[in-house]
Amino acid sequence: MRVLMIADFYWPYLGGVEQHVRTLSHALHARGHDVTVATLWGEGLAETEWDQGVRIHRLHGSAQRVKWLFSETKRPWAPPLPDPEITVGLSRIIRRERPDIVHGHDWLARSFLPLKRWSRAKAVMSLHYYTLSCAKKNLMVHDSPCAGPGLGKCVDCAMRHYGVAKGMATVLANWGMAGFERSMVDMFIAVSQATADGNLLDKSRLPYAVIPNFVPDPGPLSQMQLQPYLDRLPQTPFLLFVGDLRPIKGLGVLLEAYSGLDNAPPLVLIGKQWLDTPVELPANTCVLHDWPNEAVRAAWERSLIGLAPSLWREPFGLVVIEAMAGGSPVIAARSGGIPEIVVDGETGLLVPPGDAQTLRAALAQLLNDTDLCQKMGRAARRRAAEFTVSAVVPRIEAIYRRVLEP
Repeated sequence: MRVLMIADFYWPYLGGVEQHVRTLSHALHARGHDVTVATLWGEGLAETEWDQGVRIHRLHGSAQRVKWLFSETKRPWAPPLPDPEITVGLSRIIRRERPDIVHGHDWLARSFLPLKRWSRAKAVMSLHYYTLSCAKKNLMVHDSPCAGPGLGKCVDCAMRHYGVAKGMATVLANWGMAGFERSMVDMFIAVSQATADGNLLDKSRLPYAVIPNFVPDPGPLSQMQLQPYLDRLPQTPFLLFVGDLRPIKGLGVLLEAYSGLDNAPPLVLIGKQWLDTPVELPANTCVLHDWPNEAVRAAWERSLIGLAPSLWREPFGLVVIEAMAGGSPVIAARSGGIPEIVVDGETGLLVPPGDAQTLRAALAQLLNDTDLCQKMGRAARRRAAEFTVSAVVPRIEAIYRRVLEP
């Protein structure tokens, strides 16, 4: 099959979706498919290049020319409606590549929808966030889980988040384009049942399958290349958090829980800084930035316990799988797709989101019971085997074959 992936961001940008799209593209190429990726251009990046047999096209969009759209990050922003320049760029790629399947992974893929009938390709859309139902993609309102979309509520929430003009425009554009997306996509892939529910797939009677993300195979970095990263880790057992260093990821709750522990091991935080990243950290906390996935995977192998205390409904939580694959039991929030991964009491412990006291008690339980911690770590590694390339990619191939059936 000839597959065109469309994703807002791609390597060398770092993040769960970026990692997923790259790993999936490589896996499909290794299985004999012709794979191309279309993504947004970023400063200092080549417009076209090859990545281990996968063709990469980086496109310039009209939204990138409006600098005030980017307030918290230097990344380009893909709006929730077709970008004229991106649509033109995609038409050129489609003429050249003639894809059978166009597999979208976020709002940038909406720039393909006007071309769908002309292209004769089938459209598959992976939902990694709550993009069909939320202009912020996270289903959070005033720092609390949202009960569901409503035009007035969404406008107010988005204006507080993006600012008045950008917020109102984003809500209205997403409100209209979500309907267009529902009508044009042949099959949705939700990364968890929680993601399917949050995007109202059942209510909308849309065709979908729940297929989880997966852990990539070990990367190409040698031990010599990894060692400078590993030398920055504590030499004693440590707790590990990986992800955006933001309150929405439960970082403030984690720091509160950790600061109340007696004789706690070091806490390591690996992730990206944001404007709302906490600046005051408890003693014995180590913060590391811009680590490649291979180094993060090696850190999980050395960690004592993995931590994922997100306040928002994590659609999936790839770092949870990576922690479990490294043999770490995981203490995580009982929300979103995480309970579909972590088996409470077997591969880790689930706690209510935002509850620092219960999180602290869960940490103390595992820290004070070495046998239980190790037993859960072994069970976590076994559980992670269900989320590997060999276990998941054939299910995505089956979706491609299904939509291509006459």
